Amino acid sequence: GCRPGQYAEELGWVGDDVWHAHCVKLNPAEIDLFAATRTGVAHCPCSNCRLGSGIAPVRDMLRAGVPVGLGVDGSASNDAGSLAEEARMAMLLQRVRFGTDALSARGALELATRGGAAILGRGAECGQLAPGFRADVALWDLTGVESAGSWDPAAILLAGPRCVRHLFVEGRQIVRDHALTTADLPKLLEKHGNLLET
Repeated sequence: GCRPGQYAEELGWVGDDVWHAHCVKLNPAEIDLFAATRTGVAHCPCSNCRLGSGIAPVRDMLRAGVPVGLGVDGSASNDAGSLAEEARMAMLLQRVRFGTDALSARGALELATRGGAAILGRGAECGQLAPGFRADVALWDLTGVESAGSWDPAAILLAGPRCVRHLFVEGRQIVRDHALTTADLPKLLEKHGNLLET
């Protein structure tokens, strides 16, 4: 008998320590409620596309001041579990819904980094490259043919490689030259394949 935003408010599920996933059906009053209470939204555009559940009004949420980050919603709804693909899809869907100025590549990257850190209450320690922040860094090689002609590093969402070249988590290298350094990936894949056969 009430809207989702009303229901969340009645249950006390709003505030700067709360975030909701998807939010594809928020109306203007609910967007204002989330903005006023600093309730976060984990936008999962690939999942929303796969499920056919709608396009979240991210542009309107951001304009109103709703904290928005990105999520991949698991392999059941985003087959690759790729945050870069999620950022790309967020950008493209906002442009389809609201026009070409709705969300830039840099804006989508901000949702994937600072946006997610902020809604998790971690904006003071991660989400950007800065002194005193965690040394979590992903590096893509933009010298390949897929990126030829790109002049802006944010174009990784438009014409970039899909596989990270180097990945550091808290300063520890996890991926080096596209290869996982912390486990024997071929052995893990073989074990996984054997599990699927049984």
